[in-house]
Amino acid sequence: MFDFIRKHTKVTMALLFLLIVPSFVLFGLDGYNRSGGNGVAVAKVDGKEIGQSEWDRAHQIEVDRLRASMPTLDVKLLDSPQARYATLERLVRDRVIAAAADKFKLATSNQRLARELQENPEIASLRRPDGTLDMERYRQLLGSQGMSPEMFEANVRADLSNRQVLVGIGASGFSPKSAADLALNAYFEKREIQVARFNAADFAARLNPTDADLEQFYKANEKLFQAPEQATVEYVLLDVDTIKKSITVNEADLKTYYEQNAQRLGGAEERRASHILITSPKAAPAADREKARAKAEELLAVVKKSPGTFAEVAAKNSQDPGSAPNGGDLDFFARGAMVKSFEDAAFSMKTGDISGVVESEFGYHIIKLTDIKAPKQRSFEEMRPELEADLAKQQAQKKYSEAVETFTNGVYEQSDSLKPVAERLKLEIKTASNVTRQPPAGATGVLGNAKFLNALFAPDAIEKKRNTEAIEVAPSQLASGRIVQYLPAHTQPFAEVRGIVRQRWLAQRGAEEARKDGVARLAAWKAAPASAALPAPVLVSREQMQELPPPVIDAAMRTDASALPAFTGVDLGAQGYAIVKVGKVLPREAPLEAVAGQAHKQYAQWWTSAESLAYYNGLKERFKAQILVAKPVPDNANAEVGATQ
Repeated sequence: MFDFIRKHTKVTMALLFLLIVPSFVLFGLDGYNRSGGNGVAVAKVDGKEIGQSEWDRAHQIEVDRLRASMPTLDVKLLDSPQARYATLERLVRDRVIAAAADKFKLATSNQRLARELQENPEIASLRRPDGTLDMERYRQLLGSQGMSPEMFEANVRADLSNRQVLVGIGASGFSPKSAADLALNAYFEKREIQVARFNAADFAARLNPTDADLEQFYKANEKLFQAPEQATVEYVLLDVDTIKKSITVNEADLKTYYEQNAQRLGGAEERRASHILITSPKAAPAADREKARAKAEELLAVVKKSPGTFAEVAAKNSQDPGSAPNGGDLDFFARGAMVKSFEDAAFSMKTGDISGVVESEFGYHIIKLTDIKAPKQRSFEEMRPELEADLAKQQAQKKYSEAVETFTNGVYEQSDSLKPVAERLKLEIKTASNVTRQPPAGATGVLGNAKFLNALFAPDAIEKKRNTEAIEVAPSQLASGRIVQYLPAHTQPFAEVRGIVRQRWLAQRGAEEARKDGVARLAAWKAAPASAALPAPVLVSREQMQELPPPVIDAAMRTDASALPAFTGVDLGAQGYAIVKVGKVLPREAPLEAVAGQAHKQYAQWWTSAESLAYYNGLKERFKAQILVAKPVPDNANAEVGATQ
């Protein structure tokens, strides 16, 4: 089908025009936005799908949030399959909670919303001395995050409503002292035990398999010796850094940029002023406003007559509690730090000048300019390195934006080769061999990006060896690749994996022999306890495991203590077998009252967390929450699989 489209572009465009335009008339753009705009469904909650693009956006927001809080963090670590899956789980959780809030009609009042906004520290920092909110700075703050005040407040309202879903469970969590003591006493109880280990490695060292044994094991367990599908690939990467290397900044452009931006790059002028404030909010009655102005005029006459007394008059009469104790001193400030009327007056004065009465929303000010700190004007040569870097970055970003469309169209229109787009944009074609569908643990860059690898190993890309679409693998980074040679998953020949077959045979047979000997010894020692050959006893608890395997501790603590001594056997899987003899039970020592109280609180928190989790799992079932993509295998599991190949 794609071949037909490429060969008959004009015919295809005409057909599409006839098909698409009427549908826009009938359904409008919204219909297209609602259907399929999110890509392939990756999860479903309450009958509504979560698409791939929504997942991608949520993960990018999470990455940006972590980068902002931890600037030194390597963002490539956050693009692992496990990190992306965790984002999807959070997305599903949020959707489940939102569905519950809607179903249960949980709403947030305007008063509760206002209280939440007042308690927000970022918003609190935007308040003026009189307590009013600087709306302009508020809009700027939200605008930098891509939101309007209405959008932000709607999000906060929804978040408050969603919190109510689980808050009832958390607030009602209760654990009786008797139940807490029962659980804590069992947890801190100690037992005196003796452990005999039957290690698989010791038994394996005595075995000597024949070739026939190994071949038989190989044939019975061929799946253990599968080599994953692999490919030799080539790819190109379009990014700002690559473009930046090819840019040479023109000397004339550099000087023009210096002339236009020297003042901005050199820093902003700052001014230092003192003021006397007579407060009078704009909402105050007109009579009160006039009274405040008259008071300011009286004080202005005093300081005009005797400028040297300004600090003394300010300390005695100014109603600004922050600056009055310092004689009205406001320290240095740049443009944008003060309200406009105050700023305009201060930046129009000369050092030592005293203004007239300046009106603002706070009241009436008398300003004295005490100092001017002009930015140091650096020479062109001094600023050359940062000017070059700044201008090169701007030009690279512009060139990248222009190249995106060329790159995207190029890898699609000439899909059987990356050479044309690489030559057009002067990009390097890179090659890699033994590339697998799953990125190796710790892999970074293009070949560590799961989204890119999924596209590379798509059926059409494998079969026809076509270019992938242009894929954003990182901010301002597009990549496209193609498979040059493909090797499907296959069972490796016995001769190639003979050493691994032998290791696995020894591990399995060693564990079997250890288990067989351990079971026989357990039966014999139970029949004749005095014949048991055991090491010195040790005291253990669930808290103090004495470096013993968790299954051994679990078996020791579960053993019936009504008839001691008691023997029990523990299958340790690949590690072998263990026999545990429980000799004594030592009850938990009575803790100090403060310690006991803290333990009860901790237990209550655990119990509440367990109840909240159980309630959330119930909501997941109720709203039929499903994650439709496979959970990635942990890195340690990948390593174990890799070791068998």
